[in-house]
Amino acid sequence: MATGRFAPSPTGRLHLGNLRTALVAWLFARHAGSRFVLRVEDLDPATSRLEHEAAQLADLAAIGLDWDGPVVRQSARRAAHDEAVAALERSGRTYFCFCTRREIQAAARAPHGPDGSYPGTCRHLSDAERRDRLREGRRPAVRLRADGAVVTVVDRIQGPCSLVVDDVVLRRNDGVCAYNLAVVVDDAHQGVEEVVRGDDLLESTPRQVHLARLLGLTPPGHAHVPLVLAPDGARLAKRHGAVTLADRAARGEHPLAVRSMLAASLGLCPAGERPSLGELLEAFDPERLPRSPWVWTDEPSRPTQG
Repeated sequence: MATGRFAPSPTGRLHLGNLRTALVAWLFARHAGSRFVLRVEDLDPATSRLEHEAAQLADLAAIGLDWDGPVVRQSARRAAHDEAVAALERSGRTYFCFCTRREIQAAARAPHGPDGSYPGTCRHLSDAERRDRLREGRRPAVRLRADGAVVTVVDRIQGPCSLVVDDVVLRRNDGVCAYNLAVVVDDAHQGVEEVVRGDDLLESTPRQVHLARLLGLTPPGHAHVPLVLAPDGARLAKRHGAVTLADRAARGEHPLAVRSMLAASLGLCPAGERPSLGELLEAFDPERLPRSPWVWTDEPSRPTQG
């Protein structure tokens, strides 16, 4: 019985794309008779807000989703994240990186790596060069020494995905552990065996699988759901109109009507019907989920597939 999860960042209200992914993740878990857990990914104190967390949990409950056990806050898990970084340091799998964001953007990406991957500028600094930078007061990030590892993930929706793992940041220069490290440690802590999330995170998955293996953890399975797009072809965002439950409620739309709209976009019911969660579970088949994005318009009775 594979535990599933949903792990939002409390940076604002959930929009229709977030809610759709949460619904799919819940359906994956409950259809398999599994546990479903929640984690609030609030690592960054600059953007995380308790009021957003409360609103997000309320929105999930409003569309009928339930979860098992207490909600885990990622910020409470920092000691475990730090210990994981320390374990990688002890095994010689890390190095200090003194590059600024501007320097990284100006450099060429890593050979054969994904767009935006780090080119390894600080990988071969001598001890003297590292000491000089520290004396200058430059605070280093800690990066993974990936050594060009190639990792293949077989996703339940997207199929095989093979990527060269780049030297990803493990701990930022402000001392906060990075998402790619924290999510691996926390999924293992919560016993997550299947990760269902948006396909914008597919390229991160080989990195996370590689990190899990280096830490002696069993990587979960993955299913990356196609995103919700706005009519202009961009990923759905709040600038595109009434895209949150609060927005829809202001127009007189009940949360269960929103859930039905999302279910119709997944092919689980005809547009305009309002099935129960039990009926959605009966209709749910992971093999028949859409493989293309849902193009949302502000006309919920006529969802379209892109």
